[in-house]
Order: sequence, then C-alpha cells, then structure tokens
Amino acid sequence: MSEQEESKQTTPSDSPQGDAPKKKSNLVSNILIVVGVALLAVAAFIFIQNNQNYQKIDDENQRVAEYAKLSDDENTPPQVDWEALKAMNPNVVGWLQVPGTVVNYPVFQSTDNDYYLNRAPDRSESIGGSVFLDYECKAPGMVDAQTIVYGHHMRNGSQFKQIADMEDQKLFDTIKTVWYVTEKQGAYNLAPIFLYYTNEDDLDVRQFTFKNDDEFHKYLSDYFAKAQTKRADADKILPQLKHVFTLSTCNYYDGLGRTLLVCAPKSEIPGTPEYTAAQAEAKKKKESEAQKAKSAEQTEGGQTSDAQQAEGAGAEQGEAGEE
Repeated sequence: MSEQEESKQTTPSDSPQGDAPKKKSNLVSNILIVVGVALLAVAAFIFIQNNQNYQKIDDENQRVAEYAKLSDDENTPPQVDWEALKAMNPNVVGWLQVPGTVVNYPVFQSTDNDYYLNRAPDRSESIGGSVFLDYECKAPGMVDAQTIVYGHHMRNGSQFKQIADMEDQKLFDTIKTVWYVTEKQGAYNLAPIFLYYTNEDDLDVRQFTFKNDDEFHKYLSDYFAKAQTKRADADKILPQLKHVFTLSTCNYYDGLGRTLLVCAPKSEIPGTPEYTAAQAEAKKKKESEAQKAKSAEQTEGGQTSDAQQAEGAGAEQGEAGEE
C-alpha cells in the first residue's frame, strides 16, 4: 500500500467517527429550525387573536356609545337614552364620560365585582369586560361618601387606559371635567383631585361610609400622601369634601398593581361656579323651609285661636242658658 493510499484511509473526515459530529450538528440545527418556526407560528396566532379580540372590543364600544349623545362643549353632560340602554341591560346604573379622552361608557352593577370583568355591556362574554360600580356601593353611585367605579387598563387604549395615563402631571392638568350621569339623580360634574398607586391587597381602599367627616378626611389625607399627580390646590379642597368619586384600574408596576383617580363634585369645591350655585341653592332651600315652618306655626296658631274663640262662645251660650 502506498503512502498516499494509507493517508487517504486514515483521514478523519472520511471515517465513521468524523461523520457523527456532523450528523449531530445537522440534527440540532433542524430541531432549532422547527422550534423557531413553531414559535413564529404561535406568535403569529397570538397576534392575530389579540387583534381580533381588540377589534371585537372596539366594535362593542362603538355600538354602546350610540346610547349617549355627546356635546362639543365639555360643560354639557351626555344625554343618555336610558330606555334603550335598560332594554339592553337592566343592570345599568349610570354613564361615565371624560371629555378629551375615549372614556365614554355605561356603568353597570352586579352582585359581585367579578361578573363584569369579562362581560360586555350586553352581558355576552368578552375579554374587554365592562365598566362597573362596586357591588357594595349604594346605587346609582354618589350616595356614599366614596363611590368606586372599575375599568380595565386595555393596551389598545380603550376603557381606563387614559385614566392610568394621568400619572403624567401634564396630562392630569389637561383633564378638567369628569361626568357621571344617572337617570334619576341627574348629572354630576366632577373634577380630578389626585391620582395614587396602591397594591391589590390594600382592602382599605374599598371604604365607602365613614363615622363622621373627620374620619373621611383622614382617609383621604392618608391616600393623598401617596399621590403621584394632583391638583395644585388639592390639599385645601380635601377638608371641604363630603363625597368623592374614584376611578380604579390596574397598572403593571411590580409591587403595586392598582391606579386610582380620586375626583370630587365641583359643587363641593370652593371657588367654582358650581360651588357658588350650590351654595345659593342651599341658602334658597333653607329660607324656603324656614318660611314653610313659619307659615305652619301661624296656621297652627290661627287654628288654636279659632278653637279658643269657639270654646269661649260655647261657654257664654251655656251661661246664658243657665240664666
């Protein structure tokens, strides 16, 4: 055997031992390609499914928005077709609208705080859920010292995404009005006071009634200490309040999980036209009640006088009869 033939026979690349690493490498490459294609397929499926879900949510929101007529003037509340809305879902208690945002939704209430997490306004199943009033709040809201309304923080920008975005002070300052409209109690013109974060285990958030004003104001002050954004005169407003309207949604911050925007009726905020009007109305009502009470006293006094005169006349007739 020549040296050339011997060298050819002992070349590692031509030996069975040399083929094994190549085959193993090719197998690993093929597996990685298959896994990569599978992952791309899954990602594409999730992307398409999410788009379909968000499209469904947008369609639901567009349909339900037709139940309320909005004005170009943010000082005019939504005009709600309550009859049609209740025909679709009798659980409706109010309508929420924040001018300058996409927030324009009916508010529902169930017997728990889970039902509307995954229910559309028509009560069909939906990943987007609906905006709802805490089940322990007195319907239709704005009855208790604190009213809490919940909405999802949707990544497509719907529901309470823009409420959560008010963690930015510049955006917070642009939102001047929040409307909460009810069928029988009318419209509440509210203003944002402060926004804060807390965690999902903070059960103290869900306090609706208080022993007295001092307890209520202390509650507000404790959460105001956590404020991320706030109205410039918030600290002066809080001690004046009798009611707050709180919008609650989730956030994606580790150790937190909840974002809450505390609003108050403008009729309880000194310096606003609504406050001046409310004070004038309260004074007028007080004067009217005082006048009614005075008239009632005069009427009662007149009736007593008539009765006394009649009694006196009867006595005189009796005496004349005896004579």
